[in-house]
Amino acid sequence: QVQVVESGGGLVQAGESLRLSCTASGLNIDHVHMGWFRQASGKEREGVSCISWGGGTTYYAASVKGRFTISRDNAKNTLYLQMNSLKPEDTAVYYCVVGPNVYYDYCSTSGSNYWGQGTQVTVSS
Repeated sequence: QVQVVESGGGLVQAGESLRLSCTASGLNIDHVHMGWFRQASGKEREGVSCISWGGGTTYYAASVKGRFTISRDNAKNTLYLQMNSLKPEDTAVYYCVVGPNVYYDYCSTSGSNYWGQGTQVTVSS
C-alpha cells in the first residue's frame, strides 16, 4: 500500500521560512517525478514546484521563483520544499504528489497519481 505523508507546515510571519517534507512509502521513487501543489481557500489547486526523477530538472511557478527550492533524496524516498521569504499569499494547504503522471516540465498532473493528505501553511502579515 502506497502512503504519501507531508510534514513541516505551520503558522509563520511574513518573511520567515518553512521546510516541507514528503515521504513516500510502499513505492520506489527512483524513477518517478514528484511535485508540490497548493490550494488556497476558495481557489483551485495549483502547481507550485515539480522535479524530475533524477532531480536534474525543476519547475517553479512564477509566484514562488527565487523564494522556494525543491529537492529530493531518493535514498530516503523524500521530497522537500524549502520556502523562504514567505508572504501572506502563500497561505494554503500544500500537497505532495508522486506518480507516473506527474509532468515536471509544466508541473501538472493527469490520471492516477499518489497524493498526500496535505499540510497547512499559514503566513500572517
